[in-house]
Amino acid sequence: MILKILDRLEEWLIAFLIGAATLVIFVAVVHRYASGIPILQDYLLQIDMSWAQELCIYMFVWMAKFGAAYGVRTGIHVGVDVLINRFGDRLRGGFVVFGLLAGALFTGVVGTMGASFVWSIAHTDEVSPDLEVPMWLVYLAIPCGSYLMCFRFLQVAWSFLRTGELPHHDIAHVDGVDEAAASELHPLDLSHKGRS
Repeated sequence: MILKILDRLEEWLIAFLIGAATLVIFVAVVHRYASGIPILQDYLLQIDMSWAQELCIYMFVWMAKFGAAYGVRTGIHVGVDVLINRFGDRLRGGFVVFGLLAGALFTGVVGTMGASFVWSIAHTDEVSPDLEVPMWLVYLAIPCGSYLMCFRFLQVAWSFLRTGELPHHDIAHVDGVDEAAASELHPLDLSHKGRS
């Protein structure tokens, strides 16, 4: 139950951040080009949108950190496993577990170093240039995302030890659409039409 809540929270956070960043960028670009229209200049030049780029950068950093954890959980990270897949099951399994535990160790160390950095910067008055938010809030993405990624590596390792299966992502699968409905909607799949 808690893992499902964490999974959904992770997905909703990533979707919200990418949607909000896209909206902010769109508004900033429209503002920039509309400010060149003489009728609108007097009104639009009074609106300061200089903070938009900084906000989008921060949102994309947070999205990337949580997106990396999502990638570990769903198996969409790029991996070079051509050689490892040629090994026998036992040797392959050893390499897979080693790789997952090495990933967990690395992200755990990065998370700990990030938490230490956030702790030290939280005791300063440093703020971001345009938004003027405390910088420790911006850098909090590092320990949060890294610790979540570490947890996901450990979760995948535990699942692999129990089942022998790694998560894999089917690029053709769309959540909420079953295979029968997808074959009816696919315009190039004519195998079910016109046959007698």
